[in-house]
Amino acid sequence: MLQLYLMNDKVLKITEKIHSLFRQRGITLSVAESCTGGLISHRITSLPGASKFFRAGVTAYSEQAKKDILNISPETIHRHGMVSESMAREMAEKVRLLAHADYSLSTTGNLGPEALENKDQGLVYIAASRDGRTVSRELRLKGDRTRNKEQACLSALEFLDEFVESDEKDSR
Repeated sequence: MLQLYLMNDKVLKITEKIHSLFRQRGITLSVAESCTGGLISHRITSLPGASKFFRAGVTAYSEQAKKDILNISPETIHRHGMVSESMAREMAEKVRLLAHADYSLSTTGNLGPEALENKDQGLVYIAASRDGRTVSRELRLKGDRTRNKEQACLSALEFLDEFVESDEKDSR
């Protein structure tokens, strides 16, 4: 229980930082979530002022939702699967365009308890995108389903912060 409390404290701190960063710079954000099931959007909108920068959060949990809502390429699904770096990258790019946002973040993965697409429990991909640049990261989480979901959320928010901060350094 102490671990979840400490994680929630970290999530609160990074969420506050993202709020400040996006509002100060006047930039917007959209999120496409699969394995995190809307948790990232929930965290962002839990603090007041999110409406100033948060455009949309899409929870595209099923293959059909990824196709119908995000317009994910059938080739990406067929070639790489639902749990893949390619899927995370395309989800981030598509939700950014769909919501007309400056930046986007996405998650897809297998939280467990069993293998999915022959991919182990705890395998998660996150991606962040802005016009002309998309980056991704693979995570290998070791907890149970609940812990993996919380950790994926925290890792994705930290990744977004790194991505936006690196853009700031590049533009100087």
